[in-house]
Amino acid sequence: MPGRSSSSSGSTGFISFSGIESALSSLKNFQSCISSGMDTASSVALDLVETQTEVSSEYSMDKAMVEFAMMDRELNHYVKAVQSAINHVKEERPEKIPDLKLLVEKKFLALQNKNSDADFQNNEKFVQFKQQLKELKKQYGLPTDREADGTEGVDEDMIVTQSQTNFICPITQLEMKKPVKNKVCGHTYEEEAIVRMIESKHKRRKKACCPKIGCSHTDVRMSDLIQDEALRRAIESHNKKKHRQSD
Repeated sequence: MPGRSSSSSGSTGFISFSGIESALSSLKNFQSCISSGMDTASSVALDLVETQTEVSSEYSMDKAMVEFAMMDRELNHYVKAVQSAINHVKEERPEKIPDLKLLVEKKFLALQNKNSDADFQNNEKFVQFKQQLKELKKQYGLPTDREADGTEGVDEDMIVTQSQTNFICPITQLEMKKPVKNKVCGHTYEEEAIVRMIESKHKRRKKACCPKIGCSHTDVRMSDLIQDEALRRAIESHNKKKHRQSD
């Protein structure tokens, strides 16, 4: 049609989307800033538990993580809304170019209206933060977590013994220094050992099974592994206490 661009390089009608797409790319960089903020808040919260600082301080970090997760969700929704609006115009190629601002706002509000607390379960860093916080408290035998887990009244020595057992890598049978957790089955391993095992299996075109006895997970992948910061801290703390007791 005369006056309309048939180029597929990012323009429709008289509108070029290259500037919008460039701005979107820059906007996505903010996600890395949010991610860094979540890492910092998580680390501080774990420090507070490790030093057994007042619960109110830990709670403030929990609130910070919620706020970061909300910002991340809102940013994702905005990016999706803009991309959806661009795709709509490119695919429909309407005679009259719609008001892109209104179109984006409409799509953004539609996404925002579906918000719920359950969304946070899809935020990997937020979920990891809650799990690590819980695990670290469990390692320290904090009463609140024992009550939450239904383990109040359990002998303290038993908890310590179980914790020490969790310090051992199922591959090396040695105490872990850089533990990583399998997101699929929840088992932990020494990072170097599990990576070496996966690479060795893949070279032979085989799947790597979880080395934990009794585990049914038969396809451990690199993408399944996450740093287990809570366990690493617990191991270090245990060794420091053991060293002090031997002095």
